[in-house]
Amino acid sequence: MISGILGKKVGMTQIFVDDRCIPVTVIQAGPCKVLQTKTEEKDGYNAIQLGFEDKREKVSTKSEIGHAKKAESAPQRFVKEIAWDGKDENEAKPGTVVTVGALSNFKFLDIVGTTKGKGFQGVVKRHGFSGGKGSHGQSSQMRRPGSIGQSAHPARVFKGMRMAGQMGNSQCTQRNVRIVKIDEENGLISVRGAVPGHNGSFLLLKRSLTDR
Repeated sequence: MISGILGKKVGMTQIFVDDRCIPVTVIQAGPCKVLQTKTEEKDGYNAIQLGFEDKREKVSTKSEIGHAKKAESAPQRFVKEIAWDGKDENEAKPGTVVTVGALSNFKFLDIVGTTKGKGFQGVVKRHGFSGGKGSHGQSSQMRRPGSIGQSAHPARVFKGMRMAGQMGNSQCTQRNVRIVKIDEENGLISVRGAVPGHNGSFLLLKRSLTDR
């Protein structure tokens, strides 16, 4: 059994279920092409490599083109490995097309994406610091972090200290996301709530660890 699929975030909307308004994220899930099959005998573990959305050869590398041709496919923009139980070899054969119907038996998903980039941010926005007092002459300390270390001993800043820096644009996993609706005809899946990333960003949808 294939335990996941690749897709692209379309946007958010709402669905009415039993007179309740549920916020959902619509995802274009598949169709994906199996580019490579990995087995325990040859590679030490069972998995399949999926590709999503065709890519022009003009902007592809020779290695991408050659790898895709082995599966009789065009180069793919988004390539990831998905867990596979190694039982049904027909569903994992290179060149096979995987659709959103592969998720029809699941109730919850773990969705992996890249969060929106926020740029360089201070500690108040990045870590939720409260800042300093605005009274007693501290008019310039409203959004500053305060002390980050000691003076004499150990006289250094510890690794991992929460400070200002790049915020967002990092991999994030949203766990236990409930599947609300699957539209196999149009290749769409609606999941409850928000998922990481901006509209049009690539997502990895895999079976939740709790849904087993």
